[in-house]
Amino acid sequence: MPKEVKDAKIAILTCPFEPPKPKTKHKLEITTVKEFEELQKYERETFETMVKQVKDCGANIVACQWGFDDEANSLLLQHKLPAIRWVGGPEIELLAIATNGRIVPRFEDLSSEKLGSAGTIREMSFGTTNDNMIVVEHCANSKAVTVFVRGGNKMIVDEAKRSLHDAMCVVRNLIVDNRVVYGGAAAEISCSIAVEKEADQVSSIEQYAMRSFARALDVIPMTLAENSGLPPIETLSYVKSQQIKQGIWSLGVDCMDTGINDMKEQFVFDPLISKRQQFLLATQLVKMILKIDDVIVHRNDEQ
Repeated sequence: MPKEVKDAKIAILTCPFEPPKPKTKHKLEITTVKEFEELQKYERETFETMVKQVKDCGANIVACQWGFDDEANSLLLQHKLPAIRWVGGPEIELLAIATNGRIVPRFEDLSSEKLGSAGTIREMSFGTTNDNMIVVEHCANSKAVTVFVRGGNKMIVDEAKRSLHDAMCVVRNLIVDNRVVYGGAAAEISCSIAVEKEADQVSSIEQYAMRSFARALDVIPMTLAENSGLPPIETLSYVKSQQIKQGIWSLGVDCMDTGINDMKEQFVFDPLISKRQQFLLATQLVKMILKIDDVIVHRNDEQ
């Protein structure tokens, strides 16, 4: 089979390259050489008919969800028709989306309108183990992109996948609502200052709940500073005092130790929709816990 196909017209099949099997549980017994030759002739004619149907619709490469045996593979090679076998269910759906093709369940349904198109399909080997991978490039639907992640061990790959997923979620949130707030816990610190200021104006017992909410907001910048290797209490006190003195609400925790606490200059932002959802979920959780009157602890030693 060729290692590269240019100007590919892809027939995406979910039917196998094999003769049809009887749907009943009867067995086919062959007792003579003539019967075996007739069966072999029938199988070859069936394979040739399948290949002819693929070639007649204009396809020059086949992506099949099922496998095919050596005889079918030899016949495909004779007709110069490259094929990819054992394409998984999710992969074949993504291939159809990327190439603007249709998934065809039967050879009789093949037509030129249902073929996918791509600029290049090639087989690439990588790594020290020479693992092979099929690469489909210059697809008709350029919005479909595959990110290939490699790493020294599984932990590094999983961390890279998590980071990519977080980045795509941020983009999704910005599409839903394009409003942003300053990152680096600048939004949490400014909210904490505003809640504390409002609590000073309240004379009832509700001021204690408001001050507790402000202290809870301070935990986020302290945790961020601690994870960045900075002294949490000193960092929070410094940033909060600078926000109050200068009135610049974009000041946050300098996690990268650049010497600049202004998140606007560092281009660090958070989507407003995700920040708002975090506050709402945390507040709802606390309210749910406060509604619990008593907790019954069951001990095995109590008879």
